[in-house]
Amino acid sequence: MSETLSEASALARPASAGAGTAEGGLTGAGSTPSMWVAGRLSPAQRTVAAQFLRFGAVGVFGFVVDTAVVYAARHWLGLLGAGVLSFFVAASANWFLNRVWTFRGQHAGRMHHQWIRFIGCNLIGFVLNRGTFAILISLFPICVHYPVLAVAAGSIAGLSVNFTLSRRVVYR
Repeated sequence: MSETLSEASALARPASAGAGTAEGGLTGAGSTPSMWVAGRLSPAQRTVAAQFLRFGAVGVFGFVVDTAVVYAARHWLGLLGAGVLSFFVAASANWFLNRVWTFRGQHAGRMHHQWIRFIGCNLIGFVLNRGTFAILISLFPICVHYPVLAVAAGSIAGLSVNFTLSRRVVYR
């Protein structure tokens, strides 16, 4: 997991000495940070970074689904029950989008087996995600009034674990 995290964190790393020179690969004042960072990534790191960005984009969609289900179901299931239901709905949507976009062509076997692996792996992220959610709605009244805050914090808490397990176990 730390290897994937260090690969993905290379995006945030500032350029070292040599940026803007021949050995840094870029010259001129028109260079943007994303250009010089991308120029310093190996092809394998670029692949991981691109997957991480797509995974994050799919995650934003999942966040919207997650939040919508929490708000729709909270009155008849309570916040914790709505949070559990919304996790499975959003995780299923994310599995499909990651299958057809983020990790396109990197899957083998039957779809339902892959979905089960995805849900199984994401149960680890679920502990972080919904653990954060449960703690926040238990301790902070503002999170009960605005559950989107707890949903967002939980999503961020499980992001790196879910990406790493998806990449190494589900879409291998």
